[in-house]
Amino acid sequence: MKDKVAVIGAGMMGSAIIKSLIKGGYNGQITAVDIQTQKIGELEKLGVKAGLDNCKAAAEADIIFVIVKPGDIEKVLKEINKETRDKIVISVAATVPLAFLHKQVPEAKIVRIMPNLGVMVQASYTAYCYGVNVTVEEKQKVQTLLNMMGLCDEVDEKYMDALTAVSGSGPGYMSIIIEALTYAGLKVGLPRNIAQKSAAQTMIGTAKLVIELNEDPAKIRDMTTTPGGTTIEAIYQIEQSQIRPAMIRAIEEATKKSVQIREKLNLTP
Repeated sequence: MKDKVAVIGAGMMGSAIIKSLIKGGYNGQITAVDIQTQKIGELEKLGVKAGLDNCKAAAEADIIFVIVKPGDIEKVLKEINKETRDKIVISVAATVPLAFLHKQVPEAKIVRIMPNLGVMVQASYTAYCYGVNVTVEEKQKVQTLLNMMGLCDEVDEKYMDALTAVSGSGPGYMSIIIEALTYAGLKVGLPRNIAQKSAAQTMIGTAKLVIELNEDPAKIRDMTTTPGGTTIEAIYQIEQSQIRPAMIRAIEEATKKSVQIREKLNLTP
């Protein structure tokens, strides 16, 4: 794939996306633009072209990632508008709808994506949706890029707030579970490094059972549970903690927050 890519906003997520593309075998030119020159300097060592001018980077690119905060997206898109005609513009700004993006860069081919922090290790779950004018060939190009970052699915835009809550914010929830398991391991006498590694790898293994073997989580739970055994005793204690309702409430509130942010910033077309 030889299309030139520009990443406007090479902060934590932008840098992670760039590194995932490189690790995934992307061999086209990548230009990174960010106000923090130190971050760009680190990327230059990987063969990335450094840039300080959003318009220049957009003008030279075929595919433009815009990775800025929702409150900054309008300003950035208006700035590069003249450089986006017939180009693919991929927005990573949470809560910002396709219609709003299209209004700012009406001649661009708009894609809205929601990755998560797993992109740092090519293990993101990325939900994405397209504007109406994106061609089949352009969709294939986008999917190729997103596959380099982990797993991805095209979804109806109406699901993006919920997916922001479930997967976009998901590493935050999963880190709490790993941390809780780690401290539990410490309480029963495990060394810290073993407690943390075993907790994290167990989460990876369980996730692979769900995704790669298409196993139902309830079946995995039952497969580990024997009469009078350790697992059923632990599950009994966990269920008393009301962890399921707590997770459901958390996702509901995060979804509502996504909507509230959009309304507060008036991100409507």
